[in-house]
Amino acid sequence: MVRKMEVPDLQLVDHGGKGTQLVAVMEDIGKIDIRHALIPKPKKNEIRVDVKWVGICGSDLEVYRGARTPEFLSYPMRLGHEVAGIIDAVGEDVVGLQVGDHVALRYVWGAFAEYITCDPFSAVVLPESFPLMHGSMIEISPTLLTAAERGDISQHKNVLIMGQGVSGLQLTQVVHLYSPKNLVVTDLFDEKLELAKEFGATRTYKIPTPETPTMDVVGKDFPDGFDVVIPALLEGDGMTDALECATQDGRIVMYGSIGKTDKTMDFFKMHRKRVDIVTTEPKRDIDNHRLFVEGRDLVLNGLINTKKTVTQVFPLEKIQEAFDLRNKRRGDVIHVMIDCDVKKKTDENN
Repeated sequence: MVRKMEVPDLQLVDHGGKGTQLVAVMEDIGKIDIRHALIPKPKKNEIRVDVKWVGICGSDLEVYRGARTPEFLSYPMRLGHEVAGIIDAVGEDVVGLQVGDHVALRYVWGAFAEYITCDPFSAVVLPESFPLMHGSMIEISPTLLTAAERGDISQHKNVLIMGQGVSGLQLTQVVHLYSPKNLVVTDLFDEKLELAKEFGATRTYKIPTPETPTMDVVGKDFPDGFDVVIPALLEGDGMTDALECATQDGRIVMYGSIGKTDKTMDFFKMHRKRVDIVTTEPKRDIDNHRLFVEGRDLVLNGLINTKKTVTQVFPLEKIQEAFDLRNKRRGDVIHVMIDCDVKKKTDENN
């Protein structure tokens, strides 16, 4: 069976001290506290990572809002899966990965902490010279590449990406490499659309309100819709809008809009238009690893720019403030990064 996201074990304790660490725990919807936990030891076939950077992903935000309840989460819960750090311990029988390796992690949930353990499958090695902050954003690359591949994007197709948050902007860069006839993107904010132009979008459209149907804005130029529609939005409402944007025999790629929705999906319209709907998680472990490596190389070679999308940085201790900001709709808030290197800051202050 294909691997799924895992939450590494952490034993919470009442007080800090030797052998403990700080960890962010979501106690309830919209409330995140800093707690103490024991620093875990890697089990057989595990590595331990000294976490340096974790990004606040849209999936984290949906859980924070109470808009998503994955089967592996219950209150209190831990968030965070866009991870980069340094291996500081390896368990028995681990081959290849070594103490001191800089790594990005995938399929590890609950990483807003100083240390986590995981299976080596979750890690891909980074050059020591590459900034670890930007290494954390490699985590989403397998889904970006899967989205482009399942979209069957080619030079004669018109592609629409709905939303230019941090994932949407990376998706724009990846899809641009597949040379579509037109790469059209939409967003609520001019700042993000300007970045999208730099990243390869051929047409950009500002959507006046979250409730505005996309075709009301883009339909004059693309009355027949789009061959490939990729919603890169939170929650599930974007799927009904995406169906309206798809042309006859088109395809909707569910990169985003995978959360809850109260809107009705018109399956007869989907049937009548012969629209295919595909998802973006790799279905085989070998594909997950292959695409993780390919995504890393795209970032290392400058084909995906992660630097321009980082807009704010917060220390782990201020994670509640960071989530409060990330939860706001603003043009100057794209990717909020959490600096988990608490020990470094403690040493600097001593």
